[in-house]
Amino acid sequence: MASSINTFKSYAVDVTTVANTFYTTPVDATTIVLLAQATNVGSADANVTFSTSINTNTEIVKDYTIPVGDAAGLLTGKLVLEPGISMKVVGNANSTIKLTVSILETR
Repeated sequence: MASSINTFKSYAVDVTTVANTFYTTPVDATTIVLLAQATNVGSADANVTFSTSINTNTEIVKDYTIPVGDAAGLLTGKLVLEPGISMKVVGNANSTIKLTVSILETR
């Protein structure tokens, strides 16, 4: 019997005005999203939309405003992604929001 392999990974994404699919669950894995935090490093309030490809496109947060110099947790709990499901992010300004995501992949 094969044992499962757990791999922790982190992603840092500079959010832009073009939707960026920054992660897709491998076909042989299940992913648990442990943390998704967005930080506004710009000089004005900025909006972020964080979504998954569940049911084509499902917003976790949409046009969420983050004040200057502040951060926001985009998840209130864990998020399970099945094989082939992806995460993407888009903002209303380039390089104003930095997104940090921590995941656990299980094979």
